Amino acid sequence: MSEQALRLGTRRSKLAMAQSGQVADAVSRVTGRPVELVEITTYGDVSREHLAQIGGTGVFVTALREALVRGEVDFAVHSLKDLPTAQPEDLALAAVPVREDVRDVLVARDGLTFEQLPDGARVGTGSPRRMAQLNAYARNHGMSIETVAIRGNVDTRIGYVRSGELDAVVLAAAGLNRLGRIDEVTDFLSVDTVLPAPGQGALAIECAADDADLVAVLAELDDPFTRAAVTAERSLLAALEAGCSAPVGAYADLLADGQIVKEMRLRGVVGTADGSTLVQLSTTGPVPETHDQAMSLGRELAAEMLAKGAAGLMGERAL
Repeated sequence: MSEQALRLGTRRSKLAMAQSGQVADAVSRVTGRPVELVEITTYGDVSREHLAQIGGTGVFVTALREALVRGEVDFAVHSLKDLPTAQPEDLALAAVPVREDVRDVLVARDGLTFEQLPDGARVGTGSPRRMAQLNAYARNHGMSIETVAIRGNVDTRIGYVRSGELDAVVLAAAGLNRLGRIDEVTDFLSVDTVLPAPGQGALAIECAADDADLVAVLAELDDPFTRAAVTAERSLLAALEAGCSAPVGAYADLLADGQIVKEMRLRGVVGTADGSTLVQLSTTGPVPETHDQAMSLGRELAAEMLAKGAAGLMGERAL
């Protein structure tokens, strides 16, 4: 008897299809059932407006979630950084698999690294978070760059460099890895230079909360360390979003003593898009063993950042 195929809802972009294909293979392995991809067009895919203007993170997620709720698909794969921080009650975040490379990368003309960019170099990114940190780094190192707001898929963005319109673009390493295009990177930006978006490099696998069997099966793909890290990062984001509209970078990593993981360090940054003001802090604590512990790590750092002036960056939405 052939088991009925599980339907996996995915966005149509090349990157989403690559990510979803990898998850489909993994789910097939743990369930022994075939998985078919169901392509869903989201508002974020068809709108040409800048993300900040069409509602930020949720624009890629809503259509997938609606398909889940209507029962048109059995589960969905999202880039975790696209998920709004509040989790709907009728949907379960069933698995957060092992995280890809979290770093941002530069794809520049002539193989240039960030440090080698000429004065006045035009650097494209759609992310105010990247703009703030790149501009601050340039300012602190005596460089002058011009950040240019861009949108589009990976091909479109790298095309701006190939055509000579821009000197460089900044993208996520994870996406290029999943597309098999990491060899086009000319510089990996250390997390000490640019903190990634909360949840960057991680995927979220979501299904109906009341489908206990599917929740249990998908949970086999969950990586507890990745989940703890991204939970802390997203908790920081949620607490800052409440009191601050400036772009947020966050990264939680594990500090090990030899082979033994001892602590989790959470770093956060918030700043103005021109990089003139940054509030950057970190905190270290025991590795969270529960969802609530991971959440409180993020909330505590957010409170410190707001006290240090993050709230003063209110209203500086980069359009």
